Formats: sequence, C-alpha cells, structure tokens
Amino acid sequence: MKKSLLYAILGFVLGIVVTIIGIFNVMPKMMIFEDVSQYDFDKSVEVFETSVAEHGWEIPKIHDLQKTMAKFDKQVRPVKVIELCHPDHAGKILLESEERIVSSLMPCRVAIYEKADSKTYISRMNSGMMAAMMGGLIAEVMADASSENEVILQPLLTK
Repeated sequence: MKKSLLYAILGFVLGIVVTIIGIFNVMPKMMIFEDVSQYDFDKSVEVFETSVAEHGWEIPKIHDLQKTMAKFDKQVRPVKVIELCHPDHAGKILLESEERIVSSLMPCRVAIYEKADSKTYISRMNSGMMAAMMGGLIAEVMADASSENEVILQPLLTK
C-alpha cells in the first residue's frame, strides 16, 4: 500500500514537471507570431502601410530601431516597430473603467525586420489568444482587432 501511494505521488509530481516543461517550450511560439514577407524590408513596410490605410486603421507612430540603435553606436539590421490604432476599437476599451487595464497593450504593434538570412519577417503578439483569456468586452475587441490585423498582413505574406 505504501509503495503504491509513493508511486502515485511520484507519478503525479512527474506529470506536473513534464507539463510545466511543455508549457515553457510551447508558450513563446503561441504568444508571438512570425511570418516571412514576400518582399524586401523597404517594400514590406510600404505594402504594410498601404494595407493599414486601406483597412481603415491608423499608424500613430513608427519606431525605427535601426536608427535608434545607431545613436548608441550599435549597428543592427533594419527593424521597424509599427503602432496600429483603430479608433473604434480603442474607444470601446478606453471608455470603460475596468477595461482600461489593457491600455498598456495599446496600440497594437507589428514589427517588420530583416534577419541574417536577408529575408524580411513580420512579427506580432497573438492578441487573439490573449483576448480569449480576458473575457467580456476586452475579449471581443481584442479578437476583432487581431482578426483585422491578420487581414491587413495578408498582402505581405509569402504565397
């Protein structure tokens, strides 16, 4: 009886450890999406900006991290972080008190960058997955924004 109980406890603990290791290995891939662009860096930024405008979104700010790093004598490959805003979505969140907790995730951000393989990549947070964990109005708005962002990105993605 004591041996059986000991094996059961060890099996339970081992199951927890394996689950935790699995979560730590899988979560980063689930939280951030990365795709290859079919264009070079400059054309990717141009196509993205056009698609954003065509879908009724705004770009309040573009952070050119390559230029920023050059100010600190650091030479890095091209990378721009582009902020996206849709006033209708933002308004739904910012008009409510409890929902303002997600304002630190606003506006949505997309990064376009070049890697050592000379290909251009696009990354963004999986806000659809995050939305599912939030519930209520936040889930609804973030899910809509996430879906729209994926549509905006379609013209860049490798066919």
